[in-house]
Amino acid sequence: MPTSSGPVSPRARRGTSARASTKASARSPNTIEPAVVVRPVRNEDIEAVIGIDTLVTGQEKRAYWRSVFRRYGTGLESASQFLVADHGGEVLGFVIGEVRDWEFGSPPCGWVFVINVTPKVRQTGVGAQLLEAVCAGFRREGVRTVRTILARENTLILSFFRSQGMTTGPFIPLEMSLES
Repeated sequence: MPTSSGPVSPRARRGTSARASTKASARSPNTIEPAVVVRPVRNEDIEAVIGIDTLVTGQEKRAYWRSVFRRYGTGLESASQFLVADHGGEVLGFVIGEVRDWEFGSPPCGWVFVINVTPKVRQTGVGAQLLEAVCAGFRREGVRTVRTILARENTLILSFFRSQGMTTGPFIPLEMSLES
């Protein structure tokens, strides 16, 4: 959008709040009624986030999730999103992502750090709604690509991301042990 000083990039318009989304996923015939609302996380949602993560991973990481909320859930990081799927006051899932500039030499792109739904609502479209909402936020920031990294053995989340259209990207993750 042109201004007197030249075009304003979508990245310069940071600070727009994540919009609530009630769009039902076209990818799942088992959608939940009434509609799930995807909205920014609130402080009172953190216990539910901790509970979902504990249920899914088998590890309670209370201090970690409080730290994540302070970093991504307060709205201070404008290109970051911490969204929850709310169904009548019950948090059914969450997603966290942010726009990263020039990571690994790549133009700005969206990164999904975590997406989780309570097992009882898997295959109902809740995960798809969360991913759609975080991607909509990335689009508002002007990015065209979304990325994530996951454990090779996590076939459940790999299947989910593939069902949403994600494919292998141009990068190869490398690591080495720092143990002697």
